[in-house]
Amino acid sequence: MIEPFALSADSTLMFREASEAGAVVRRQIDRNRPAMAALGERLRALRPTAVSTLARGSSDNATTFGRYLIETQAGVLTGSASPSIASVYDAAPAMAGTVMIAISQSGRSPDLVAAAEAAKARGALLIALVNDETSPLFAIADIAIPLCAGPERSVAATKSFVASLSALLHLIAEWTQAPAIAAALDALPDALDRAWALDWSAALPMLEGASSFYVVGRGHGYGIAQEAALKIKETCGLHAEAFSAAEVRHGPMALVENGFPVLLLGQSDESLDSVSALAAEFGVRNAALMTAGLPDGTSGLKLPVLTADPLIQPILLIESFYRLANALSVARGRDPDRPPHLAKVTETL
Repeated sequence: MIEPFALSADSTLMFREASEAGAVVRRQIDRNRPAMAALGERLRALRPTAVSTLARGSSDNATTFGRYLIETQAGVLTGSASPSIASVYDAAPAMAGTVMIAISQSGRSPDLVAAAEAAKARGALLIALVNDETSPLFAIADIAIPLCAGPERSVAATKSFVASLSALLHLIAEWTQAPAIAAALDALPDALDRAWALDWSAALPMLEGASSFYVVGRGHGYGIAQEAALKIKETCGLHAEAFSAAEVRHGPMALVENGFPVLLLGQSDESLDSVSALAAEFGVRNAALMTAGLPDGTSGLKLPVLTADPLIQPILLIESFYRLANALSVARGRDPDRPPHLAKVTETL
């Protein structure tokens, strides 16, 4: 008789790899200090007119985090480049005086490599944040920064996503030479270890039988909401969408009623009031509301979080969320390491 397929939540590759994020970031910061210091000096000398980001999937969610940091901390206009401009349409805009930041775990997707090459040929300074140091993207970059996540065998990216966020934060710290950002970066590895230990399992009953799910954030926390929704789709077979606290009011709110699950993510900066204000609106619609990082007294299931600098708070939230997503996947009878129809390296053309 064949035994039925079964996993325990703490036996998955996703669990093991996500738990390594603190060690990964600690290793990454130590290794990259000289390279990041040199990169910061080069960016200050260049004074770029704009920054373009290039990525797909989880890496593209990391660029959302980076865009808010670059615009708020360095004051430079930042936007996302479409890889298909180069790979499909064989075109590229003029990019003299600009920077392109390409982020990839594998560094091997043909459309990303083509777009990066085109940007470099059109005058951009090409910075690549890549986990695979033998990859084509790492090789062609003007400045290549290793993510130092090590092998990641689960299809669902976790520690490499966190490594992308920490690399972006490190880049901003050196570019701006802001002591507060440097201090937040140095506090991040130990804080990640503590964030992983937090128990968000109280949210499982609200999500185990769900068919749809909203994750809402704002500012640099919006990229974390995007990543959380993506991980739920990948690992749990549950339709999930991410929205900013501003955009969710423009249409998507109409779907929320009668136990529709919503997770509000906040960090203690200027965006917090707008995210917190949504809790009452979702409550009126009888949403199954969960919150993380919102003030005491906010309605909904309050998930445990660490008190931390708002620059790193969203990174800590996604680390705690990964543990929940892994447990939810197993509870729904799925294998988070091997989602159907997905591969570790997506070679988009």
